[in-house]
Amino acid sequence: MDDEARKLAVQVLDACRERGLMVATAESCTGGLVAAALTAIPGSSAVVERGFVTYTNEAKIEMLGVRAATIDTVGAVSPETAEAMAWGALTNSRAQIAVSVTGIAGPGGATETKPVGLVHFAAATEDGQLMRREERFGDIGRDEVRRRSVIVALHLLLMMASGQKPRQG
Repeated sequence: MDDEARKLAVQVLDACRERGLMVATAESCTGGLVAAALTAIPGSSAVVERGFVTYTNEAKIEMLGVRAATIDTVGAVSPETAEAMAWGALTNSRAQIAVSVTGIAGPGGATETKPVGLVHFAAATEDGQLMRREERFGDIGRDEVRRRSVIVALHLLLMMASGQKPRQG
């Protein structure tokens, strides 16, 4: 884990600990790297409740309750799926805050409308707050797309844990 991710993970854990929040992650293209960043920090068990690695569409449906119709209509890499993943992580855990990541890290899997480097994020809280974000990192390499996705997900968690107002975008 790089220094930026480590620093953000510490900030997320501190903010959650201060507010008594537990975190769940729902990850696709990052394959558990967000949860790994958080749990690399000593004492994270007081904050990290669980992580879902839902790489396939079936896993998103079975583990998080994402509707098959959502995936069939807008795809696994979409704002709607990211949002459903975040809500599903909350529903299927004891966490009060969740973050989700779904995207195309590459080198394959892209389409004309969903290029390599497209990643959708959502963060949700048990009291109904939601933030969504889209990033188009470009074809910068699989490892770099995943690294940057972890940073964005941690930023979203930090914003939600710090009580910042949710914004769409």
